[in-house]
Amino acid sequence: MHQANSMPHPASSWRLIPLLRASGQVQMAIDRWLLEQHQAGKQPPVLRFYTWASPTLSLGYHQRRWPASWQQLTWEEKPVPVVRRPTGGRAVLHQGDLTYMVVTSGLTGKRQDIYQRICEFLIEGWRSLGMELHYGSAGREYLHNPSCFGTATGADLLSVEGYKLIGSAQLQRGNATLQHGSLRLSRDTELFTQVFGEPAPPPVKFPIQQQGDALIQTVIEALTESACRCFDVELVTQPLSEVEWQEIGALPPLSL
Repeated sequence: MHQANSMPHPASSWRLIPLLRASGQVQMAIDRWLLEQHQAGKQPPVLRFYTWASPTLSLGYHQRRWPASWQQLTWEEKPVPVVRRPTGGRAVLHQGDLTYMVVTSGLTGKRQDIYQRICEFLIEGWRSLGMELHYGSAGREYLHNPSCFGTATGADLLSVEGYKLIGSAQLQRGNATLQHGSLRLSRDTELFTQVFGEPAPPPVKFPIQQQGDALIQTVIEALTESACRCFDVELVTQPLSEVEWQEIGALPPLSL
């Protein structure tokens, strides 16, 4: 992995955007913009990790039924923003989590095959940290649960104890795929209950004794290394440029 400030990238390299903390609206705009640029042939495949500037609810693109009270949620006397993802799935409460995002193309097969092809780097990365993950198996009851972390489908990854660690969602446009997902590292159980009206899932037991920023950095390093191996690519670190930020800022948010 090395630093680079200019394009183009060789065919066997992906762009790695450094960890970024921003609002949910900004993060969703970045993901949409990267997919559009990649589909247009203006960006190589991309991997990035990000966190949310404040507790935020993200809704799946097709999720039209959700409690009106969600738009009046507050946490520590501040509003909890509600944003819409470009991908499908149910609502996710982002609080103390780390989000991964992959944009790539050329993956063939059924949607489930593509999920699992991309999730390989997550499974291998967590295995390198001493944690085994497996896929969920929820059926159609998933459609009736407003919370993404209330059930676990074949697109989600669980610990050996059965606790959901990673919930992923996907959007395909032509030959291009956007997949992103929430890694549940820590969460306030009180806010989860306030949002979804049910007890929060039990905390995941991590084999590494770290918390906060140290845990996030350890996870990012492990997943970055596993991405290089699983996708057989070199990752070229390249932050977003001022021009790119301007284009991202011009995108209108997806309507609720």
